[in-house]
Amino acid sequence: MTGPALQYKAVKRPVSGVLLLDKPAGISSNSALQKAKRLYQAAKAGHTGNLDPFATGLLPVCLGEATKFSQFLLDADKTYQGWVRLGQTTTTGDPEGEVLSRSPVDVGLAQVEQVLSRFVGRISQVPPMYSALKRDGKPLYEYARQGVEVEREAREVTIYDLRLDRFAGEEVVITVRCSKGTYIRTLAEDIGKALGCGAYLEALRRTAIGGFAIGDAKTLEQLDGVSLEERDAWLLPADSLLQGFPQVELDADSAFYLGRGQEVWLPRTAVDGVVRLYDDKRRFLGIGEVTGEGKIAPRRLVVFPSV
Repeated sequence: MTGPALQYKAVKRPVSGVLLLDKPAGISSNSALQKAKRLYQAAKAGHTGNLDPFATGLLPVCLGEATKFSQFLLDADKTYQGWVRLGQTTTTGDPEGEVLSRSPVDVGLAQVEQVLSRFVGRISQVPPMYSALKRDGKPLYEYARQGVEVEREAREVTIYDLRLDRFAGEEVVITVRCSKGTYIRTLAEDIGKALGCGAYLEALRRTAIGGFAIGDAKTLEQLDGVSLEERDAWLLPADSLLQGFPQVELDADSAFYLGRGQEVWLPRTAVDGVVRLYDDKRRFLGIGEVTGEGKIAPRRLVVFPSV
């Protein structure tokens, strides 16, 4: 390519790591991801857990080799702060939908606290029509936009903690720590039903995923306001996604053969299942799985940039 068009061609870098991004309201998770990817000039990027456009908060973005391990964060527990508007319901269960109903709100603090306590533990949720779950290869929200209601099976999720932060007339602010697959919109609607006045989720902010917290996240504005070197310094290593797995250090020979896709003997250590692997220089190699023969089989390995 020659001429003026050449100057617009983005230079891609083999940068790897995990960016803790504070997603703003008003854009999709994919739009936020693409903005971060451009700022890092990254060749490859992906996020670990979608946030609706109206929602804000923690969106871990994986760059380069870290994308190989992003699925392990998808299964992690999450924490949200939600603003629940009582007395109204909407077509989507959030502020982006049309108002379906209005009801008077005549509830007190004790009643709100009692209702919230019912939702702690294992609960059953019916996924909302306005969700990315697929039926026959088509997202449910596409059916919903066409006015088609699709039957959905209830799913069990776990609410580990549900705290009332504030109750002020028609607004209830809650903090929820929950398992993967939990819909806070559905939780808000179910709280409204239990209170007898209806409700929808007015605002949502994700504050934690696994061991990651919103206090360590950066905004797009912060990223845009610093140099590329400073942005790189904000990246966490790829193995930060795998802190819940035991680690195994391999000697130089074992690391060499593992890197060529071969099983290697497990060092004398009591571990089982999926493990994080490091070489004798403490470089993260990827993940492996302990076999019944006392070996480690490579599962996903890091590709180091050529020097």
